[in-house]
Amino acid sequence: MIGVQELRAGTIFEENGNLLQVLSYEHIKMGRGSANIKVKVKNLRTGSTTDKSFINTAKVNDVRVLKKDFQYLYKDGDNAYFMNPQTFDQIEIPLKTIGDDVYYLKEGENYNISFLANEALSINLPPKMVFEVTETAPGVKGNSATNVFKDATLENGLTIKVPLFIKIGERVRVDTRTGAYTEKAS
Repeated sequence: MIGVQELRAGTIFEENGNLLQVLSYEHIKMGRGSANIKVKVKNLRTGSTTDKSFINTAKVNDVRVLKKDFQYLYKDGDNAYFMNPQTFDQIEIPLKTIGDDVYYLKEGENYNISFLANEALSINLPPKMVFEVTETAPGVKGNSATNVFKDATLENGLTIKVPLFIKIGERVRVDTRTGAYTEKAS
């Protein structure tokens, strides 16, 4: 058992038979009385997200997960396939388990995967990744001084907002937690 005040983003715990991963954590103290802990969690088996609130002294069941690096190979209609670079063993993870993180998978890249026994629970993406812009409207000269944005489609199929000076073929850095443009990559 661990105290809820020890929960942080990425922590996995068990509640009522469900495996939950913390997406965000907030400690709220209002006036007199005990503090509350509010967390946004993702059910790792169903993919649904929900908000939970605990009193400061509550405890949850800790789950010890094993994290291993795997190389992403490809995906088909229902699964994504990964290979252990040391043993060359391949595993498949259902796309519903991966959720929207599937947009950030690049063939040949290594990803850290959390396991409980032999069940893959989640993929731990790096906080920022670089992608090439494949489609966007042309920028207009002189429009680089303001914070006006336009739509751009990336090589992974994701559409994000980028500054007006970004052109087709340029590489941009994207925050994988929010899906937002962070900067132009070299």
